Amino acid sequence: MSMDQAIWASLPVPAFVIDARDRIEDANSAGEGFLNASVKSVAGVPVWDQIAIDAPIEEAFDRARSNGTPLFVNDIDVGTGSRAPLQCALQIAPVQGQPGKMLMLISPRELAGRMTQSHTVKSAAQSAIGMAEMLAHEIKNPLAGITGAAQLLSMNLAPEDLELTDLIVAESRRIVKLLEQVEQFGNLSPPDFRPVNIHDVLDRARRSALLGFGAQMKIIEDYDPSLPLAFGDPDQLLQVVLNLLRNASEVAEPSGGTIRLRSYFEHSFRLRRSDGTGQSLPLQVEIIDDGPGLPEDIRNDVFDPFVSGRENGTGLGLALVSKIVSDHNGWITVTSVPGRTVFRLSLPRVPRGYDLEEKT
Repeated sequence: MSMDQAIWASLPVPAFVIDARDRIEDANSAGEGFLNASVKSVAGVPVWDQIAIDAPIEEAFDRARSNGTPLFVNDIDVGTGSRAPLQCALQIAPVQGQPGKMLMLISPRELAGRMTQSHTVKSAAQSAIGMAEMLAHEIKNPLAGITGAAQLLSMNLAPEDLELTDLIVAESRRIVKLLEQVEQFGNLSPPDFRPVNIHDVLDRARRSALLGFGAQMKIIEDYDPSLPLAFGDPDQLLQVVLNLLRNASEVAEPSGGTIRLRSYFEHSFRLRRSDGTGQSLPLQVEIIDDGPGLPEDIRNDVFDPFVSGRENGTGLGLALVSKIVSDHNGWITVTSVPGRTVFRLSLPRVPRGYDLEEKT
């Protein structure tokens, strides 16, 4: 592959070469994803038959070609026959040395806000957690030696000096616990997809919370009984709900608080991905608490590793939640104000044609 070909293939936005007769001559991989079609199938096809623009663009396009000047158009709706319009920025420029040919770049603005959790986790989490995983084993070994040495020292110390060795042991164990949480990211196996009654998962998590970390909380069920089966790994989804319940319980007042588990169906909820593909996520689960809310300075980063609003928090619980939801091709969001924090999970239903009798 030549350098020019490598650059063309690496462009992160849909790009098209348009010939002198307004036909598609070439498209990069992002362009193929945007059209949901291969370049071979669209080569020679009039560009305006494939790309619909909600603006009088053709006259301006012809003028840019005639004058040999670039054309920039911001905030216009661009769609195709297989997808709903996206608000985009459009850039068109003549191809140097190729009379009549134009290069068109489409930069979807909505994708920045609709990127899946997989992009967030795979960029932020993999870089931070990946390095930590490599170091975890090497760090845990000397920590075990430090802990053992401190315990041996404590056998020959005066009582007034034991506080120092106790501190060494306690802090070493805390670091080991943190490293074990980090290692969960690498040890988590891919989801074992199967039909899941999400209400069974919520009930298991609720009972577990009330018997342990959430004993002081009041947990209310607000379920849609007609909700169809989800498609996922029940154990991993249980871990997601438990982490969210634990998070709500830990920030509540000592006297407790209220958590509401809500489920409902939203037929129109569809996630658009950066490669142009879509995913229907109609099953909605909300974990709503009446706690103090997320600190404003971390509200937009709570799913990133090592971001925590608690003094002794590791910042790994919500990052792990985000990773699991991403692995399920789902979506998680949070809205938070003092007195009301809502974590919303959007999950896929069982695919059409899936043999429930054979595979449940």
